[in-house]
Amino acid sequence: MQRPTYSNPPPAHSPPLHHPVPQHVSTVPQLRSPPPPQPPSQPQSGYGAYGQQGGVPSQGGGAYNMHPAFGGFMNDPTAQMGFQVGKSAVMAGQEYLEQNVGRFVNVSALKHYFNVSNTYVATKLYIVLFPWRHRPWSRQQRLSNNGQDGYYLPPREDINSPDMYIPSMALVTYILLSTLLAGLRGAFHPELLGYNTTIALSVLLLEILVIKTGTFLLSISSSSQLLDLLAYSGYKFVSIITSLLLSELLAHLGIGGKWLAWLLFLYCFSANAFFLLRSLKYVLLPDQGVQGGVGGASITLAKVQKGRRTQFLFVYAYVVQFGFMLWLSRV
Repeated sequence: MQRPTYSNPPPAHSPPLHHPVPQHVSTVPQLRSPPPPQPPSQPQSGYGAYGQQGGVPSQGGGAYNMHPAFGGFMNDPTAQMGFQVGKSAVMAGQEYLEQNVGRFVNVSALKHYFNVSNTYVATKLYIVLFPWRHRPWSRQQRLSNNGQDGYYLPPREDINSPDMYIPSMALVTYILLSTLLAGLRGAFHPELLGYNTTIALSVLLLEILVIKTGTFLLSISSSSQLLDLLAYSGYKFVSIITSLLLSELLAHLGIGGKWLAWLLFLYCFSANAFFLLRSLKYVLLPDQGVQGGVGGASITLAKVQKGRRTQFLFVYAYVVQFGFMLWLSRV
């Protein structure tokens, strides 16, 4: 195929190209996303906010730095009604609990046994473990406003006063320690913690049963005396914890053997028994004077009652405590 020939030769230079130029320039705006909403300015710390606001709390009934939506919720009448209903339900539950629990336990009297201090706890632990040289053992009393009725001082003010703080803490420590020792010996399993708790609570329930039986037979009807007996029954966990710790430590160091563990147990048991004999004397063996009667009838009755209480105190401090402490020490 051949190119067609032209009669005239092509020009040396082609004419310039002219592009159309728009006469009306239109500006197209650039589309941008709106800026994000800025959070309300908050101070760096709560103290700065308090100083800037002049100590006046924010609106919403004490809701500090609360979002406006929550402030509206707090001011909502329905929410206020719900809070009132909840508050009424809580107060009714507390009243119901106090009425029903108060039938069995005197809550106001129970608070007396938890009024302790650090000095009292440290000194009481020393007396429980080394009671041999402690003097005196009598509890201190204080007269009431009328000058006639007296009451015992709380543990914070009287070292000879029984408490329930040390027994309750010792109970929890015993459960954890017995489980830990079993784990160190390679005999740990998940059910062991519940088993040790059941054993400890069973011992307490059996001891409460023994105490209630003895107080019924000995005509001890005062609720404060019964609470004192319950408090003293928990001090044996301090002796058990000490015996277990020292026995395990000496066995780990290779010092002594089973005979040394038995020696430590017998010492802790003897210290606990001596502590109970001295402490429970004012509960089970109060000083009774001659009250009415003909001749020496009331004196004979007081001697018989005192003899029975002495026997119960001996059995409780030595026989009952030895069995329970031996049971709890076999972990």
